[in-house]
Amino acid sequence: MSKEEPPARERILAAAEELFAESGFDATPTSRIAERASVPKGLVHYYFRRKADLLGALIKRLPDEQIDPALVVVPGDIAESLRRLVSELDARLARSRMLSHLLWREADTHRAVRDALHDRFQVLVRQVRAVILAAGEGGVAVADVDSAAGLLALAVSYRHSVARHEDQPPGLMERELNFIADALMARPAT
Repeated sequence: MSKEEPPARERILAAAEELFAESGFDATPTSRIAERASVPKGLVHYYFRRKADLLGALIKRLPDEQIDPALVVVPGDIAESLRRLVSELDARLARSRMLSHLLWREADTHRAVRDALHDRFQVLVRQVRAVILAAGEGGVAVADVDSAAGLLALAVSYRHSVARHEDQPPGLMERELNFIADALMARPAT
């Protein structure tokens, strides 16, 4: 193996990601993964006992969505704070568009993927909530914050699930962010 060539396990994961994206998980035999990774088929099974274990390893390759609110919050400006959060999340997604799309597609048929994506969604909801609360400086109703966090997390998750297609109208997320921020600031905190 040359110094520039990634280790076999990484080549297997890269090949699996490409092939699953091209043909789907069920239509991709491990022999094709081994061939694309330039490794013996037995090595695929050495690292990943079952083919489904490849999906688990791919989930772990998704970028971390945990962002320190201090990096994005503009005190008193919920819209700008959310804009910065979404921008950072989008930048992280850009490094894994194909993987994100593939995993969202496989969530319909693989419970482990669905559960992992659900867990990531819950992290995103908590993340949005924390940013809204910090930016709102106590001036927003907690019940409204919970609703807004869930709605924005859904919008961001949807964008990430179809990011590979990039056919969303320009400015849509901007309108959503402004709508949420305006709605939160329109009512006094309770």
